[in-house]
Amino acid sequence: MSYGDTSNNQLFSPMEMMAEAEKFALSKAKKTSSMTLGLAMMAGAFIGLAFVFYITVTTGSASAGWGLSRLVGGMVFSMGLILIVLCGGELFTSSVLSSISWANRQITLKKMLSLWGKVYIGNFFGAMFMLMLITGGGLFLLNHGQWGLNALNIAQHKLHHTPIQAFTLGVLCNLLVCLAIWMTFSSANALTKAVLMILPVSMFVSSGFEHSVANMFMVPLGIVIQHFAPEQFWQMVGADPQQYSDLNINNFLFANLIPVTLGNIVGGAVLVGLANWCIFRRPQLKATNVTSISQSVELSIAKEVDMLSHVTVKDLVDLHPLTLSADLSVPKAVDLMTDQQLSGAPVCDVNGHLIGFLSMFDVMKELWYKDYQPAKETKVVDLMSSDVVAVDINDRLVDLIEYLCIDKDLLYPSSDMGIATSVTSLSLEERVKALKASKPRVLPVLQDGQFVGVITRDGLMAELRKVYHDVALAEVKKLEIA
Repeated sequence: MSYGDTSNNQLFSPMEMMAEAEKFALSKAKKTSSMTLGLAMMAGAFIGLAFVFYITVTTGSASAGWGLSRLVGGMVFSMGLILIVLCGGELFTSSVLSSISWANRQITLKKMLSLWGKVYIGNFFGAMFMLMLITGGGLFLLNHGQWGLNALNIAQHKLHHTPIQAFTLGVLCNLLVCLAIWMTFSSANALTKAVLMILPVSMFVSSGFEHSVANMFMVPLGIVIQHFAPEQFWQMVGADPQQYSDLNINNFLFANLIPVTLGNIVGGAVLVGLANWCIFRRPQLKATNVTSISQSVELSIAKEVDMLSHVTVKDLVDLHPLTLSADLSVPKAVDLMTDQQLSGAPVCDVNGHLIGFLSMFDVMKELWYKDYQPAKETKVVDLMSSDVVAVDINDRLVDLIEYLCIDKDLLYPSSDMGIATSVTSLSLEERVKALKASKPRVLPVLQDGQFVGVITRDGLMAELRKVYHDVALAEVKKLEIA
């Protein structure tokens, strides 16, 4: 099946997955604060439910073997991420992928950190809500208290890492979580998305990697059991509350939650989000290779024409042209250029810096190559040229005209040493008329290296039209004198 197929069974290419990831990242920043908090609370509750499932299936499973027991626990824990992805929850460990939008300069650093903060707080309240329901329901008494004892041991183990261990386990955890999320960008099918997430989540859980949101539920659950479980519970499990005295808020925050959270940020935002951005998007968004008209060809001294020699690009530049953004869809870009009857337009970043140029020619080439079945959500950045010829605002009009219509290599064929390489009997006029148009119709204009506008062939021709007008006036004056 080709990548152009839009059915639900379609698997997208890595480049198309990058485009899906960009939409996923930007969508998080576009939600209102109330929606973000609500969805984050929902996600925190889902992760709490997943850990309840994990505790249940691993309780009393010693006979199954350590590895097998944890594998099954990891597989059932994946229910939490599946619920979040399919139901639209906002999870902190996947929200750090909004670093892609920051790298694309679609959101500011302040906006990104604010988003992370809101999701983190919402996840905590969702986890606390689920904690109240689970403890209120007395689940820790299941299997003669073994369920609660298992929860205590899991929670206590999480507090016995060194800060470096906690940070590293946090990095590994969110590397896998965000890779699981990233794999879902390869398909539009809900079942496929669910299946793809199971193994990465199973690995991080069974290997003991640390997830900050899961710990928001798991460690407080151990603290609550240690402080509030009735005497009946301790008698059933044959343990003493003092054995778990290290289960307290101070240890939870400093021995686990803070270093794990920092590790989760590095694992997701950096090792998955920014790493993929650097591979698939950064090369396309780097500063464009701008060549001035004086660099692209070696111009001879243009003819001195009294009526034009004083005119510069500054006199004709359009300071408010159509510009395209790199993340704009190609169909929308074509609509914008068609509406303004343009054959191409410069591509700029959010700060107005020139990063490329998209022409109708680029679009037609892509359609031909794809057999007129374009890839889903093709963006301007996927087709634009990063090698752009531009003019300086102070360039003379006569120099620009010479660049646009005269190909010196064809007009005066010669070697690098200036020796003629061909002999022709055609006059200069005949050779000029034989030249074909091959230069762009729209040229970006720079001032001190900064993009300020465009100049078009139509604009140039409007100025050249005055030449005919001036010649006509000169003829009239000659007749009047005669």
